[in-house]
Amino acid sequence: MRTSLVVRSALNIYLIILFVSIAESAEPQPQYAADGISIPAATADEPVREQFSLEAAVDYLENGAFAWARTRKCVACHTTGTYLQMRPALTPVLGEPPEEMREFFVQELKESYEAGIEKLKTDIHPTQVAYIALGLSEWDAHVTGLLSDDTRRALSLMLNLQSEDGSWGNSNCWPPFESSSYHGATIAALALATAPGYLDAINEEQTAVVAKLKKYLQTHEPPHDYARTLLLWTASRMADVMTDEEMQQTIDMLWRHQRDDGGWSIRTFSTPENWGQGNRAGKLRAEPEFKDPPSDGHQTGLVVLVMREAGVPADDERIQRAVKWLKSNQRQSGRWWTRSLNTDTFHFITYSGTFYPLLALRKCDAL
Repeated sequence: MRTSLVVRSALNIYLIILFVSIAESAEPQPQYAADGISIPAATADEPVREQFSLEAAVDYLENGAFAWARTRKCVACHTTGTYLQMRPALTPVLGEPPEEMREFFVQELKESYEAGIEKLKTDIHPTQVAYIALGLSEWDAHVTGLLSDDTRRALSLMLNLQSEDGSWGNSNCWPPFESSSYHGATIAALALATAPGYLDAINEEQTAVVAKLKKYLQTHEPPHDYARTLLLWTASRMADVMTDEEMQQTIDMLWRHQRDDGGWSIRTFSTPENWGQGNRAGKLRAEPEFKDPPSDGHQTGLVVLVMREAGVPADDERIQRAVKWLKSNQRQSGRWWTRSLNTDTFHFITYSGTFYPLLALRKCDAL
């Protein structure tokens, strides 16, 4: 019998803590490992590739996602959640994603329904369901072009998990993905806006939930500039979330964060105390590069792809500087380095820090 969703979530948290303890006291553990898959630890000193390699990046991303799914058996925002959020959009370049990952999401959806609404409203579960809905929506948008029954069921369940204030519950201790209900709200909004034709056929009750979500995004101040970036991404797909003036102000903010080398650093997008509950502040302030953090793959890729969806031209000189940075900073393993905001062990943020650059390059016709 498969372990329940809630029990598995608690077990995964325990295992992560255990693996972190082991990794800090022994030789570096593989970042991802499963039968036949072993991806070396991510480190700041991994050599930079002499030439950009799409194949190396794809190998890293595919193997990482399937290793996580087969061993951890959960939709984690930083790996499997990111995989199905991003991979379908690369179908024109890479071909259709493996059906196995979609089937994994559908199974997770089934188990979510079996867990029951009350359990799903606790802890990180609302945001996990939002990632399931977003992944299936992206599949429909880019692979089949048609809204599936599975996606419709995922969105329906997601709408039933909305918090009283209009957001989606999340953890608050693992930035950037698992650290705020604001983040969960943007994922839910992206899922709704991406699903082909879904918003055109919702009932009165669902319409009220969507309106409450929009009001939340319109009236709640984002906790930091990272969240403002996600809000711009959301507004690029969902009408009436931001005014044109607000979108332009956010784009101007993003330009102010650009580094001299053309990239962006996630560490300039929030103060240490504003990530989640601020429980990573000591770690972040003790980093040797705290006062002058380097550009990283996660934030450079994210900003470029969000800018492009918001209508910033690919031939903008500042975008082209970012493309140059991405093309010249890929590591030997195929990933881009991004130091974790949480612990200096597995650096799972290098996973999104590799998917975001690929989609950014795709949106700039640079693949």
